[in-house]
Amino acid sequence: MSYNLLSSDQEIIRKMKSLKFISLFILLAAASLEVIAQRSLSIGSEVPMLDHSVEDINGRSITLSQTAQQNGLLVVFSCNTCPMVSRWEDRMKAVANSARLNNIGMLVLNPNERIRERGESLSDMKRRATKQTYNFLYASDKDHVIADAFGASRTPEVFLFDGSLKLVYKGSIDDNANSASAVKNHYLEDAIQALASGTEIEVKRSAPKGCPIKRNE
Repeated sequence: MSYNLLSSDQEIIRKMKSLKFISLFILLAAASLEVIAQRSLSIGSEVPMLDHSVEDINGRSITLSQTAQQNGLLVVFSCNTCPMVSRWEDRMKAVANSARLNNIGMLVLNPNERIRERGESLSDMKRRATKQTYNFLYASDKDHVIADAFGASRTPEVFLFDGSLKLVYKGSIDDNANSASAVKNHYLEDAIQALASGTEIEVKRSAPKGCPIKRNE
């Protein structure tokens, strides 16, 4: 009987330690995201890393400077493995058409370095782009250096810059990942239209609601 009690106590202690470890991991992850969010570019900031080269899915070397057009630049941090990206994917293609029509360059970057060989490699990205018929530039943000410079924390997360390459909108594509028909606030599209027409952007920031970027440990 005493042996069974001892074994039971040891099992309880083991589970308590496991729960403490999980809780500590969650707290540390949350704290890390909060630090990154605090470093996020402020509205009015200039584009960082303008001349840093990234490799796209076709093996080309491109920069943010080369991507920018007359009316601005749209940078989207995305990936292959986040379900939230999948829910917004068709709308990303619609945004790409809108950006093109309004002379705004668009570059989608994949910063998920920690799981690069588990679904986020360039070959994985190319397959994804082909399957989903991407109509925008898709490139690898190796070692998430551009994401770090932007203070991006999630996928998808968008940063829109004007013709002077100053940040005018950041955050989510819209307010409903689950249903395009239920969207009430088309944050990014409204910002693009306001930017192109030279009018004031009413909503300049919103909370990004995607998967945490998988940065190196």
